[in-house]
Amino acid sequence: MGLQQTLRALADPIRREILNLLKSGRMSAGDITDHFDVTAASISRHLSVLKEADLIRDTREGKYIYYELNASVLEEILLWISELKGETNHD
Repeated sequence: MGLQQTLRALADPIRREILNLLKSGRMSAGDITDHFDVTAASISRHLSVLKEADLIRDTREGKYIYYELNASVLEEILLWISELKGETNHD
C-alpha cells in the first residue's frame, strides 16, 4: 500500500487508538467497539480504512471477525522515518 494511504489512516485519533488496543493481541469488532463512544458503524468504517492501508488483518471465525496488527507495515514506516531523519543502521 502507498505511504499516503497509510499516513491518512494514521491521522485519525480513533484509528490510532484502535492500533493501540490491538498491540495486546487480536480483538473482535465488538470488543473494539466497546472501547469507544461512537457507533458500531463508525468503528466498522475505521477498521475498513485501517485494513485498506494494510495496517491490520482480519480473520473470520464463525460469525465473528477478529482483527490484529500487521506490524510489517508499521516497521516500514518507522524505517522510512529513520531514513528521513538521517539515521542509518549499519549492522
